[in-house]
Amino acid sequence: GVVIDGQTLNIIFQGGLEEKFLALTKHCHSVLCCRSTPLQKSMVVKLIRRQLKAMTLSIGDGANDVSMIQAADVGIGISGQEGMQAVMASDFAISRFKHLKKLLLVHGHWCYTRLAKMVIYFFYKNMTYVNLLFWYQFFCGFSGSTMIDYWQMIFFNLFFTSMPPLLFGVLDKDVSAETLLRLPELYKSGQ
Repeated sequence: GVVIDGQTLNIIFQGGLEEKFLALTKHCHSVLCCRSTPLQKSMVVKLIRRQLKAMTLSIGDGANDVSMIQAADVGIGISGQEGMQAVMASDFAISRFKHLKKLLLVHGHWCYTRLAKMVIYFFYKNMTYVNLLFWYQFFCGFSGSTMIDYWQMIFFNLFFTSMPPLLFGVLDKDVSAETLLRLPELYKSGQ
């Protein structure tokens, strides 16, 4: 691992040593930046996003972490004694750092699979609807007459096709939370 302080980060960013810093960090399992300013934290996140083309996640608990959280692809705010600024700027909020594992492995996996199923569902729904209108035009001789009344079209989208996404979003859990916590490699299977 590498532990780097704010003064060293200042030298790296002002001296154009970003490439060497990234080359060093690629060989480490963890990099810890301590005693750094909010601007330096966000610059590190932006550097990793720009140079490595990697998805970034930032975790913070105070106002000094807001710029870093906003610079990342996914921001997690921890509500604590330093106030709610990080929580208000983040995508997700947790009360303690120990809940991060469950947020990523369990809720992240469930969210990923639910979104994948919903994308397929919406393609199927729209394809079915367009196919119905397309084949009706052959039946009516391309006269432009409407097959479905305006109110039926509203009810189709409002009632008949809105319930499955809501039910899937609330009830669909392909693997139990205990199994996902025990086998973290299941998160990659959906990708």
